[in-house]
Amino acid sequence: MRSFFIPWVLLCCCCCWATQAEIFTSISQMTDLIYTEKELLQSLREYITAEESKLAAVKSWASKLDTLTRVSTSDPEGYLAHPVNAYKLMKRLNTEWSEVETLVLQNPSNGFIANITVHKQYFPDEEDATGAARALMRLQDTYQLDSEAFSKGKLPGMHSNAVLTVDDCFDMGRTAYNDADYYHAVLWLQESLKQLDAGEEAVVSKADVLDYLSYSVYQMGDLPRAIELTRRLVAIDSKHDRAGGNLRYFERLLSKQLNEMNETFQPASEEPIQLGTYSRPKDHLPERETYEALCRGEGVQMNERRRSNLFCRYQDGKRNPRLLLKPMKEEDEWDSPHIVRYLDMLSDEEIQKIKVLAKPRLARATVRDPKTGVLTTANYRVSKSAWLEGEEDPIIDRVNQRIEDITGLTVDTAELLQVANYGVGGQYEPHFDFSRRPFDSNLKVDGNRLATFLNYMSDVEAGGATVFPDFGAAIWPRKGTAVFWYNLFKSGEGDYRTRHAACPVLIGSKWVSNKWIHERGQEFRRPCGLTEVD
Repeated sequence: MRSFFIPWVLLCCCCCWATQAEIFTSISQMTDLIYTEKELLQSLREYITAEESKLAAVKSWASKLDTLTRVSTSDPEGYLAHPVNAYKLMKRLNTEWSEVETLVLQNPSNGFIANITVHKQYFPDEEDATGAARALMRLQDTYQLDSEAFSKGKLPGMHSNAVLTVDDCFDMGRTAYNDADYYHAVLWLQESLKQLDAGEEAVVSKADVLDYLSYSVYQMGDLPRAIELTRRLVAIDSKHDRAGGNLRYFERLLSKQLNEMNETFQPASEEPIQLGTYSRPKDHLPERETYEALCRGEGVQMNERRRSNLFCRYQDGKRNPRLLLKPMKEEDEWDSPHIVRYLDMLSDEEIQKIKVLAKPRLARATVRDPKTGVLTTANYRVSKSAWLEGEEDPIIDRVNQRIEDITGLTVDTAELLQVANYGVGGQYEPHFDFSRRPFDSNLKVDGNRLATFLNYMSDVEAGGATVFPDFGAAIWPRKGTAVFWYNLFKSGEGDYRTRHAACPVLIGSKWVSNKWIHERGQEFRRPCGLTEVD
């Protein structure tokens, strides 16, 4: 029996690096599931054909016997008086009925079962399904998506046939409910109820929806509406296990509150519950609202006066021989801290090769726990990543060399090229690329992460921006381009303004690769400044 009074468990994320236990956090690997499903459908059709063929043979045999038995049973002795009929009866019962038995016992599903058993080990599990539901809620919050529009496939800039049914919305709400996330539970259970009230067919009953919804509304502090919903539940199922007791409890509680505040009863609002009806609970991220606004393209702090100071230029890496004949196109994205974008950094051929190399190695991206130093997954970094060495393919070596030529910094002490692919709701919440003191042991040799070079390897139809909440910048992915910034001042002190985030991908598949360039080896390439913040 389900207990309504579930304790809220708050998981505090204190890691300073960069996600939720979803496994399928990569669109690249999820595409394999599409082809798997197509193969299974073909196998299912073959099973249906075999089953139909078997049934047709049984029907044909039954039809022939139907005619025969009508004649034999009308005059059994007369029928058996003919020796041929007697012989054929013996033969049918001795051999032919055994053949029918064998036919009926045949199982055409064996091939299908064997096929699905092979593939099932790669299927998403319950944890993945839960993670996908949480990802949709993450998108709903970040991009302020109404549950009704979302359920009808209406996303900013597009309208598709991808709809969420009554049962889908109920499952979304129940996922949130089981997480004690009553805010989202209310939004999705309300949508499920709305569709049921409109006459949509469903497996889930209206009583079950009202059961979860009424208690979730109570948890959000809306007693009048909780009472109204519970009364609806009692009217539908007067013998419900909890409804009567909950209703009496809610009514007593409301009466006590009204008496204490010397107020009169106000009927529940008839307006449907929507985004903004209830306040969204605060979480671990202090700049949540700023971060999400930037993801929507709101709150960017670049006025026209400042924009007029941004320029584009040709970058030849201080007369680098490899860039003299074909200098890099460089654009200012932000003035302070200085962020630049390089155009035509990667060709389509290079991007495709990097993807091919990375795809078999993509694994859930991890972060370093600052307390233990152990790499682990976290719910604020949802993506899959792989690390590529320069020796693996000439293209990787060429990309590394190009980064060195453009930035003027050595990549000898840099980390490997990291490739990441973001899937459903894929994101990386605000974080620093540099390590705060005291450094982790792995940074003592090559120093801290001096700079970040980020390649965009795909266009993203909606969402997926790189945003800097501290100073209000939003940089949008453009395939083949790259952005570069310094994480440290010349003194070696961290530039805390560079706290940044990868916004959730709303529509599309986001591929990036990045190079974290470390301090060692840069002593004469980027000399120390005179002050701490030079």
